[in-house]
This record gives sequence, structure tokens and C-alpha cells, in this order.
Amino acid sequence: MPPRTRGGYTSTAPRRRPTGSERRRRVQLREVEPVPDRDPVEHPQHDRDETDEVLEGAPGGPIDRCILRSFHKHVAAKIWLGEDRAPLKLVNHGAKLQLWVLDAERSRISETVQRSGLAPLISCSHRVASRPMLSAFCERWQPETTTFHLPFGEMTITLDDVASILHIPITGSMISFSLPLRVDDANALLVELLGTTDVEASRETEQCRSPSVRLLWLRENFSTITDVSSADDIEFATRAFLLHLVGCTLFADKSATSVGVVYLELFRDLSMVGRYAWGAACLAFLYRQLTTATRFEVRQLGGYLTLLQAWIYEHFPEMFSSPDLSYIESRPRALRWRPHVIPDSLQSVRERLDRLQSSDVCCEPYVDHRVEHPFPDIAWFSGCIKCGLVVEPYHPERVLRQFGYIQTIPPRPFAPPRPERSILLDQYWERWTDHVLTDQSRGRRCQYSGSGKSVAEYMAWYDRISHRILQPPHLRSGFTTDARSSLPSHTASTSDSRNARALTLLRRVISGGRQQSGDYFWGALNEAHSILVGSDETSASHSTPSPAPASHSTPLPATRPFFSPPTFVYPPPASVDPPPASYDPPPLIVPPPPASVAPPAPAADPSAPAPDSTTCTAVYVRSKRKKKT
Repeated sequence: MPPRTRGGYTSTAPRRRPTGSERRRRVQLREVEPVPDRDPVEHPQHDRDETDEVLEGAPGGPIDRCILRSFHKHVAAKIWLGEDRAPLKLVNHGAKLQLWVLDAERSRISETVQRSGLAPLISCSHRVASRPMLSAFCERWQPETTTFHLPFGEMTITLDDVASILHIPITGSMISFSLPLRVDDANALLVELLGTTDVEASRETEQCRSPSVRLLWLRENFSTITDVSSADDIEFATRAFLLHLVGCTLFADKSATSVGVVYLELFRDLSMVGRYAWGAACLAFLYRQLTTATRFEVRQLGGYLTLLQAWIYEHFPEMFSSPDLSYIESRPRALRWRPHVIPDSLQSVRERLDRLQSSDVCCEPYVDHRVEHPFPDIAWFSGCIKCGLVVEPYHPERVLRQFGYIQTIPPRPFAPPRPERSILLDQYWERWTDHVLTDQSRGRRCQYSGSGKSVAEYMAWYDRISHRILQPPHLRSGFTTDARSSLPSHTASTSDSRNARALTLLRRVISGGRQQSGDYFWGALNEAHSILVGSDETSASHSTPSPAPASHSTPLPATRPFFSPPTFVYPPPASVDPPPASYDPPPLIVPPPPASVAPPAPAADPSAPAPDSTTCTAVYVRSKRKKKT
């Protein structure tokens, strides 16, 4: 019998969709059914839910896409298949900050900027950004985890990095906007907070075709105001300068010429500018810009690139950095480096990152900086950070090695909520002390700072859920600036790999100078010694651990002693036999005097017989030999 429709008529069409009440009844029935136990052996902290969709793996990884669910749209998936993307166009306004200088004639504006907490951005912004280096790191950014996926594990920019590199506040109120700003509202803000006319505001937003203003327009209209101007004009110019500052640094978007008027609302009360968590907002904005640039069709990268570039210099000093020897620790760490464009191509940087090992990375670069700026506890916050309508997850548990802890298998990342629920995020952030990682979640500390250890099962899990290598071997060019690293992996010996890792640690100790702690110094020497003898603890985290030497017949202790200098025993001098009694010294050979001081030849005696032809020939041959020598 044909099924009956809702109106009572019969039809041969497929069965209709169930109603809401029917779905609820079915859910109740399913909840009563017993659920089979999961297998606790494989990935106990990352089991799939029963309702999760099973996604197929991608070529070159990940094998299991339970974490990187959108990897098929990632630029790394295209590069693995042979498609290439040129270096990204970078939006960097470091040079534009020098066009609006707060000199002695603008001291009242300068005092307000100093109280806002944003003054370090004026001096620490890099004027040059390296396209190959930043593009290569952008290709390794994964939006689901908000981390860079490198061959040995994950790394990311943390709140501690922001505070150390930029010296701007990372605590305070979140930057929140209720709704996107319309053009009419933007015009009203420009009239109210900058003192422009309706005609000027409308003309500027129409030229930008958005609720934004050009950076050039801000400089032309407000950079000429000095201390002799009226109080209202100075207040308008201060707001304009702060809007110009954040538009060139923290919130540099891909328009490359303008800044959103929505940020002007943050400067309504100039005495309250310092209460915002500018560092957290900058980090959320940069996360979103990196996420957008991971799509293959995107050709531009925004955000505060000084933060990203200085972070690379800090954590990869052996590969890209050029330090400034005149730097002192009381200044932002962004000033520690001399920004430069690396001569390598994008392809060469990709291959260098594919060969990267954990020993090549400085996980804790701020050891000397802690004297001036202690570690901020808010860096352990686990949740969401935001900048207006931009909400991004923040996962310190995925980068424990950057905090001096042994990296464990992290829990699954959480998706950020919709911006409509941003009020809940504000309350969550205000009680950040209740949402930091517990001591149990942090695990065990490394024996000494900067070692970058991980548990034994971490690499097996990471190899399954990540895309560790960007390119397959047949697509690599083999170009490298290091002749030793240009050798293929199957021809490089184990001793060469150990020597390179030990030298990296020793270079780091030597470059640290006298300001580093004694524990770090002796721990690094001990680590280099252990690598050279083949007892490195990090070998458990590699896919092919190096075998232990034959001299270690007993297992190594769990805790290694500090390095102690070896005692050298010099052998006795070798005995020299006396010369025999019948020893005769060789005859002394006196060389002939040089030609320049030779005595003049005597006059020829006419009564002497003529010389033999054989004698003349021998003398001629000897003279030619002397000339040759």
C-alpha cells in the first residue's frame, strides 16, 4: 500500500522527513541502547565522538583528519600535489610611522600616547619584512589548532611572546564590538571624535568604499597640530594619531592604505585607553590573517608582521636572525634584531623547514629577559581571544615546550563560538585565573630550559594527524646554503647529525654571553655531551632513534649528572736514543753566493789554453738551471 501523506492522500514518492517529535523519540530510544566501549589503546586523549564524520586522509598527511578537518583547502595540500604559489605580498607600514613624529612641539600628544601603553609600537616596528621567510611559515599554519606544524611538533605565538617582543599590555578588557560598523555610523564617529565636517567624513568613506579612512588622510589633516593649538584640536589629533598607530601596526589589514573607523570608538575616553588587552587583540587579529592566507587563492598577508618576524628571529636564531649587539634587556625584544631580507628563495626556505629538528629551535628565548619582565601567568590561559568580531582559540597546551615543559599529546582543539556570544567570552576572559592550565595539565618540566623535549608516544600521534613535510622528495630542488645539510638523509651519517645538533647547542651557549644562568649553561653542555656519546633523551621522539654506543652496557640513569670537564692525562715524553760513538756529522755544504753579489770574473790570461767544449757545455747547462730555479 502506498504511504499516506500529511493531507491523507496516497503517493508513491519517497518517505517524508520525520518531524521534530519523532526525532526526539528516536533520540530517546538511542540513549537507552548500550554504547560499546571505545578502544583505549590508540590515542586515549583523542578518541572520536560517535557522531563525528570519518574523513579520509590527505596525500602526504594527515592520515587522520580528525584535527585538521579543512586541510583539503589548505595551500600545503596544493603544494604537495605539485601546484606552487608565489611569495605573499606583505602589508607592512613600518616606514609610515616615521612620517608622523611626536617631537618636542607635540609633547601633550606624546604624554597621552605614553599613558596608553602603545608607545613601544613606535620604535620597535620593523621597516623591512622578508617575503620568503614569512610566506614559508604561513604555509605551515593550521587554522584548527592556531599553531605552526613543523617536522618535530607544533609551535605558535603566545601571549608571553607578545609581551616580551612588543612590551604592550596583554591583560585588561577585551576589545569588543557589538555589530559591524555601517558607513553612516562611521561618518558620525568621525564628526564626533575627530571634529571633521559631514562633507569631509562622507567624502573620505566614499573614497575608501568602506567604513574606513586612509592613513594618508589622517597624516595630512592632523599631523600639523602642535601644543599651541586649542585643547579640542589636541584631543582630536591624539585620537587620530592613535588610530594611525594601530592601523599601521596591530590591525594592519590587506587594504594596505586604510584603517577601520570602528577602532576610533576605543579612543573615546583617552584616559581609559590603557585598560584594554591590546596584546591579546593583536594576537587574535594576526591569527585570523594567517588563517586567511592559508587558502591557495590568497596572495596577501596582513596583521602585525613585526610580531611574526621577531618571533621567528627569537625561536630560530641559527636560521634567519641577525642580532643587534647594542641591545639591552630593558627594551622590547623586537629591537634585539636587525630586520633584513634573507637572500634565500621561497623554495629554499621550504626545504630548510622540512629538514628542521627540535635541536635547531630555541624554545625559551627569554631567559635573560625575565629579570626585567617576569613571565606573565596569563600566558597559561586556555580559551578564546578576540579582537572585535574576530574570535580565535588560544591553546597553550599544544606548545608546552615553549614554556619549558615536556610536550605531551594535547586534547582536541575547540572551535571558537560565534561572535554573537562575545559577551560570554568577555566574562570568560575577565576570570582568566579560573581558566589557566593546571599543574596536572602542564605535566613535567624539562631538566633545563630550552631543551624542547616530548614524550615518547608524541611523534607517533603527531605523524598521524599532521602534515609534517611540505613537499615530497621528487619536488625538492636540493638547494641549500649549507653544504653538509645538502646531503640526502640516506647518505648523512649518524655522527654528522649528532655533531650538528651538538654544535647548535654550543653556539646558543656562546651567543648567550655572561648573562645566562649557570643551570642553563651547564645543562646545555651536558646535553651536547650526551648527544655526542649517543645518549640523547630526544632520540625517543624521533622516528629513527640513533643506537646507543657499545660502551654503555648498563642503562643510563633517569637523571643525568651535570657536565663535568674531563681530566686530561698527558703521556710522558718519548725517550731519545743517544747518537752512536762512531757518529760522523754530514759534511757542511756551503751554497754558492747569489748572482747579485758574485765577485767579478778575473781577466782572461792570453797564455792559458783554450777551454774544452765539454766543459763549456756543462757550465752553460748549470747556469740555465740556476736561472730556472
